[in-house]
Amino acid sequence: MQLKKVVFPVAGYGSRFLPATKATPKEMLPVVDKPLIQYAVEEAIDAGFTELIFVTGKTKRGIEDHFSASLDINVTHITESKKILFDEMNHIIPDHVSCIYIRQGEPLGLGHAILQAKRVIGDEPFAVVLADDLIDSKKGVLKQMAEQYVDINSSIVSVQKIEKKDSIHYGMIDTDPSDGNMRKLTGIVEKPSPADSPSNFGVVGRYIFSNQILSFLETIGFGAGNEIQLTDAIKKMIATQPVFAYEFEGARYDCGDKLGYIKANIEYALKDKKFGRELLSYLKEKAL
Repeated sequence: MQLKKVVFPVAGYGSRFLPATKATPKEMLPVVDKPLIQYAVEEAIDAGFTELIFVTGKTKRGIEDHFSASLDINVTHITESKKILFDEMNHIIPDHVSCIYIRQGEPLGLGHAILQAKRVIGDEPFAVVLADDLIDSKKGVLKQMAEQYVDINSSIVSVQKIEKKDSIHYGMIDTDPSDGNMRKLTGIVEKPSPADSPSNFGVVGRYIFSNQILSFLETIGFGAGNEIQLTDAIKKMIATQPVFAYEFEGARYDCGDKLGYIKANIEYALKDKKFGRELLSYLKEKAL
């Protein structure tokens, strides 16, 4: 079945970025001049997804405004360059792509957020994208995964090698032995200690699921942190059907972490054609 639907869980509080996120959704924090959620949306659209499902919270109205509000290109004295920019901003979402916004009353975990979209997902396979994970790659990670899905028709989670000491921040996986970048999952543990981690591969914010994941999410109950954990549902799923781990190509920046967010801004700014060279010179001067 063709992949069309993608879920963006964006209802979290963003407490690690307070006070900046008190009134502004963390997904609207900019990397250079574009909010994190726009990078995620553009990656999904480039991968061929046409139904964007945002699971939002009470402080997240800015996300909907960003993708639906129009800038007035007919105001007096506006320059031609600004007209072009405004027109681009009014067409972030192409005409063939639709947006659906679902309110999550209380953020009770990633699994709970995905369940809020069940009625809209229906009986189709779907993707999940976490905007906190900004991944710079020539071919978007979701597109890489969608191409793999066409071949195997099974659920896929994206993974990357991490330092074992950081396992307490990730869902850590165990897989069949393989030399390729696709491995069959044999186990997954939510935020284990380094000593208990089954490997040095952690799950990051890109997933493609068969529809059956929703049934598992409905039956697992509350797990770590008194939340409905997606990891627990995946663990049940791999006992009944193949689930694969995909080691993607690209550089990931954890923008849910302050240092990761700063690194992303620096790296993306250095690539900017207008001021990247000047910034590099400045950084070199500061390093002396």
